[in-house]
Amino acid sequence: MIDTRIPFRDLGLIDYKEAWDLQEKTLDKVVKEKLAAREGESPSSQVVYFCEHPHVYTLGKSGENQNLLIPDKFLQKINASFYKIDRGGDITYHGPGQIVGYPVVDLEALGIKLRDYIWMLEESVIRTLHHYSISAGRLEGGTGVWIDIATPGKTRKICAIGVRVSRYVTMHGFAFNVNTDLNYFQYINPCGYTDKGVTSLQKEKDLEMDMDEVKKVLRVKMSEVFQVELIIE
Repeated sequence: MIDTRIPFRDLGLIDYKEAWDLQEKTLDKVVKEKLAAREGESPSSQVVYFCEHPHVYTLGKSGENQNLLIPDKFLQKINASFYKIDRGGDITYHGPGQIVGYPVVDLEALGIKLRDYIWMLEESVIRTLHHYSISAGRLEGGTGVWIDIATPGKTRKICAIGVRVSRYVTMHGFAFNVNTDLNYFQYINPCGYTDKGVTSLQKEKDLEMDMDEVKKVLRVKMSEVFQVELIIE
């Protein structure tokens, strides 16, 4: 029987590698359950993780090393780490004040195609921004969520997306800038772009946001878009 209830866990501030290892462990468990399940059963270990990370840059499989604009010694100076990882996409930054979402879910069990899954992640953030009276959308040829798409020179990204899928089970996910220190983006070409900026909910509203409140709104919007019930653990 397909279960539309999926556990939700807020990991708080967690080291990037620790969260990566947790995702890998969870994905392996979901895949094993999936392979052993009877027809129509959903893996019980599916989970949606939210977290924040200490300062870290991650480079996806299709990324270019030169999009990190600083040497290793400078990484130490700004108290940041760097990882080459197994998701799609180019380089991005994670740090405190950013909601990072890691759904580890079985797309096959949920009846969702990969392309639609990316759209649904974007839509969840777009609806969250609409809740805060901010108009956002998608950029042709680029994943993520953007503001002022139709205004050349002002287009800016507020949420990056990069996923990995194994046997239709997902990991990695999205990074939504809420109270993020945007200065850290000056050391990279975000997602490989050299002609577009980045922004945050705090910058757009000119107000420091309540992270717990934004997480709650986003969790509700994800539940609506994916038509599941995210159960807080």
